[in-house]
Amino acid sequence: MTSLDLLAAATALVAFSGLPGLLFRAGSNAAQRAATVLHVAGCSAGCAAAAWALAGAPVAVRFAWPLPGGSVTFALDRLSAFFLVPVFVIAGLGSIYGEGYWAETRHPENGRKLRAFYGLATASLAVVMAAGDAWAFLVGWEIVTLAAFFLVTTDQNDARALRAGWIYLVSAHVGTLALFAMFALLRDATGGWLLAPSAALGSSALLRPILLLALAGFGLKAGVIPLHVWLPDAHAAAPSHVSALLSGVVLKMGIYGLVRVFSMLPAYPAWLGLALVALGISSGVLGVVLALAQHDLKRLLAYHSIENIGIILIGLGVGVLGVAQGRPDWAVLGFAGALLHVWNHAAFKSLLFFSAGAVIHATGTREIDALGGLLRRMRLTGAAFLVGAVAICGLPPLNGFVSEWLITLGSFRALTNGGAGVGLLGAAAGAPALALIGALAVACFVKAFSAVFLGSPRSPRAAAVTGDAVRSMLAPMAALAAACAVIGLWPAGAARLGRDAAGALLLGRASEGAGADLTALGAIPLVLVAILAVLCAAAVAWARPAVRTTTWDCGYAAGSPRIQYTASSFGQMLVGLFRWAVLPDELRPRPDGPFPAPGPRFESHAPDPVLDRLVLPGLTRGRTFLGLARVIQAGRIQAYLLYIVVTLVILLAWSASS
Repeated sequence: MTSLDLLAAATALVAFSGLPGLLFRAGSNAAQRAATVLHVAGCSAGCAAAAWALAGAPVAVRFAWPLPGGSVTFALDRLSAFFLVPVFVIAGLGSIYGEGYWAETRHPENGRKLRAFYGLATASLAVVMAAGDAWAFLVGWEIVTLAAFFLVTTDQNDARALRAGWIYLVSAHVGTLALFAMFALLRDATGGWLLAPSAALGSSALLRPILLLALAGFGLKAGVIPLHVWLPDAHAAAPSHVSALLSGVVLKMGIYGLVRVFSMLPAYPAWLGLALVALGISSGVLGVVLALAQHDLKRLLAYHSIENIGIILIGLGVGVLGVAQGRPDWAVLGFAGALLHVWNHAAFKSLLFFSAGAVIHATGTREIDALGGLLRRMRLTGAAFLVGAVAICGLPPLNGFVSEWLITLGSFRALTNGGAGVGLLGAAAGAPALALIGALAVACFVKAFSAVFLGSPRSPRAAAVTGDAVRSMLAPMAALAAACAVIGLWPAGAARLGRDAAGALLLGRASEGAGADLTALGAIPLVLVAILAVLCAAAVAWARPAVRTTTWDCGYAAGSPRIQYTASSFGQMLVGLFRWAVLPDELRPRPDGPFPAPGPRFESHAPDPVLDRLVLPGLTRGRTFLGLARVIQAGRIQAYLLYIVVTLVILLAWSASS
């Protein structure tokens, strides 16, 4: 038995985990429990297979089939195993979380559908990561797309969910068309369908279009700006544990596809690294700026997914430029940081979606301005959200700091080359971009945490919350919070796994200096924790008893929820600085007279600048233009024959003149 055999068994188990539940009546707890047990068992076996592959040698198996190529190949190496870990960890924890969040007794009309497609999505994600050729990859890719569509549209009575699902489906298939073209060109350049290193790609004239199609197709799935049009609505409309799977895992399909194609190359062109850094910086900065302008808690988290995909792309760009410039020391740091951020983002973003889901489950609303004061009644959920917020901001001593520090260190290494050039400047641009992204992320999550959990309730829904989430929802949150802390406090082990997985991207180059950097990284979080502990102890020792006294009350004796900061007012200044990118809609009523009558209040909304400002209006205008075709649809055979004759005459005249 090999790790691939164990992975096959795990994939089959999770794929069919939802089917036994169909034998029970709708609303049955037994159906939900059976699906959860089978799914968690399959995910546990999948994690064991991934751990086996990370520690062992690559394995591959080939099966004959009648479609093009004559066979289909599955392979498991350290790179694919590295990406399999978040697939099974996040999906397994999400299955447990769904026990309380989307209970069968509360959702008898769609609970069985959700569990069936949740298992199918998990299995098809494993197929994508274990695909050894283009056909296996595309089959898994398409099944993920269809399963995710049905997951996003779980609530078929919600018009917003249906809209988000169809936008996702159309966008995903546009990306698939680009991938079909990319794999066809790869077949012409390499002479086969295998996803394996090929020296022929180095001298092929098709290399540039192959890489451009890869950036387009995989970038659309990963949500890279401006190809992110499906992401905010899909993440917001889906059930929260599905949102965690979409953000923590499905987006990484695009990243995995990119790095798998990169691993086939014999060398990296410098323009590829520059393109990755540019896409990463734009996605990182604009993603967090758009998040700052959101009022919907899950849309805010969705835009932060775009931000973190940007961070991963910056790391990949630094690594590609390092190899292209002959500097494997900072190439290793860039690649290792990017791959480690795949794990880190899966952990803290799933934690944030689980926490947000607990809030939505308790209050029934995603509107940030309708929340507030929840920390008093949802202490554990609030603590979990705070851990995720600190991690996503890249602050020590949690895991987000580790991967971002590696990428920043690789970017700084570009400045020590002693030379100049566009490649060096491109790699060096990553460090200040990460600093800006981190600062904006801190501002955004200070807004989110304070508006949701601090202050006083802003609505009767928030005031009516009486207790925390149930244990089936809190347990996955606790596990992910622990993962964020473990990687943050002991980063050397995770960084080494990232470096080992990045071996396929280094094209046979190694770096002892990078290994020393990874080893030294292990002491940084512990030192920071020790300093923090000393400062806290000193503050407690020197603190003096507070004296309660009356202060100037500014003319009123008690506050009210209406005078608290809202999501709009908190981020107004920063959103204003980036108004050119956010393009918010604002309603600014002007008061009439010294005692104006009650009327409209100030409101601001931030629709997506690409989807709502460009794509959908463009499609509307295109539909109007195509409607003019009805004029020539006379419904008469004679008219259609005349069109054919005129077309033939024009073609004959054109061919004769040429």
